[in-house]
Amino acid sequence: MQTNNLSGVPVLVVGAGIMGAGIAQVAAQAGHSVMLLDAREGAAQAAKAKLAQSLDALVVKGKMGAEAAAQTLARIAPVATVHDGSTARLVMEAIVENLDAKRALFQQLESVVDAACILATNTSSISVTAIANGLQHPGRLVGMHFFNPVPLMKLVEVVSGLQTDAGVADAIFALSQAWGKVPVHARSTPGFIVNRIARPYYAEALALLQEQAATPAVLDECWR
Repeated sequence: MQTNNLSGVPVLVVGAGIMGAGIAQVAAQAGHSVMLLDAREGAAQAAKAKLAQSLDALVVKGKMGAEAAAQTLARIAPVATVHDGSTARLVMEAIVENLDAKRALFQQLESVVDAACILATNTSSISVTAIANGLQHPGRLVGMHFFNPVPLMKLVEVVSGLQTDAGVADAIFALSQAWGKVPVHARSTPGFIVNRIARPYYAEALALLQEQAATPAVLDECWR
């Protein structure tokens, strides 16, 4: 699959929860027109309203100019259906962590968006290969795993499934850099990189709690 520079392309973000809204903000700040979709009625509009408050707070703190905040917000448009996002050149999926739900969404999107549109999933642990299974063009599906809070956390895992086109992964890697992130390439193995590394820490923290070695508050403070 041949891909072009993704700078400034229209972006459809599906899922207006914490992660989806954060991704929409980052994309809009980078100059993209963003269509924000959520299956829950009114959720996309509510997410934009909350984002407006967050941007206002940044302006008050002197971390963003008023004009930049207004332009960022203006670039985000809540939409009602996937068909409203048919002009997207990049789809960012940030819905519930459920394999069947993600498969169904991407299969629907394939019939709506252009053949050159890249399909990216923000899954934190589900196999990218499994999500792509059943797609007509699985090579254009790639993992683009952000961390919470998206506007602040720099790391992005660019996750390739068995059929992900190398050009697609490279395009998402370059886009992540353009968005001010620090991307890393990963294969679609269980937990990818960060969650896999963190598992022993989670297990030991639970063991410390069971041993009553420290309170949850103390453990949290040590993690920080």
